[in-house]
Amino acid sequence: MTARDKIDSKTSAGFHICVGLDTDITKIPQHLLKHSNPILEFNKIIVENTYREAAAYKINFAFYEKDGSQGFETIHQTLELIPKDVLTIADAKRGDIGNTSQMYAQSIYDHFHFDAITLHPYMGFDSLSPFLEYKNKLNFILALTSNSGSSDFEKQKLETGKFLYQFVIEKVNEWNKDQNCGIVFGATNIDELNANIDSFHNLPILLPGVGAQGGSLEEVAKAFSNKRNMNYIINVSRALIYSDDSKNFELKVFQTIREYNSTLHSILNTANQS
Repeated sequence: MTARDKIDSKTSAGFHICVGLDTDITKIPQHLLKHSNPILEFNKIIVENTYREAAAYKINFAFYEKDGSQGFETIHQTLELIPKDVLTIADAKRGDIGNTSQMYAQSIYDHFHFDAITLHPYMGFDSLSPFLEYKNKLNFILALTSNSGSSDFEKQKLETGKFLYQFVIEKVNEWNKDQNCGIVFGATNIDELNANIDSFHNLPILLPGVGAQGGSLEEVAKAFSNKRNMNYIINVSRALIYSDDSKNFELKVFQTIREYNSTLHSILNTANQS
């Protein structure tokens, strides 16, 4: 399956939750610290209790790179735990020029074998083209992010009258010749989401910011409920994977992701009946 096949399969079946594996050893249940690799054990339990309900998994490289070679090995081992029909996203936010970008692309796609990656576009098309050459992968390009600092650059207005993030969305649509581009659009920007959703066309959308950052699952679902583009995935990290810290935390994790999906299904059904 291509990356696009994987996301299409899950979202068409009504699954839109991306599980963010931002695994922090200071936040995982204490009883897991007895394991030789507590991070891997935690990820294993999370995957085992979410994969039936998950549209994707997003591994945030920063939480693993800090551990050097052991962290990279944990990424490899975590990827092996994820079923092959579920999209895997490297949240690495790459984007550089020339051979540097080529090496990053080979790392993510040829070495780690991720299905997708997050990229920043601000060095231009040539900084992204090595990733776009992988036609069976999916490249989520930052448009409007969920952090408050997005106003520093992304929400600046150009001489054309468009905001910078709107221009990025326009360019990503142009670059999507092989149907291997998507965008990142922060769920905390609900007004901007509603105002710009038609400009996404058929781009897959990765929406971070639900949960700890204050984004609303319900508002995101309502924004997409009457649109033809249903290829959106809502990333939830801390609010899901740290929803409980007891010895039986996996029960709460499973219950939480199931509740998220139930909420999404309810909103979609209501929209279809209206």
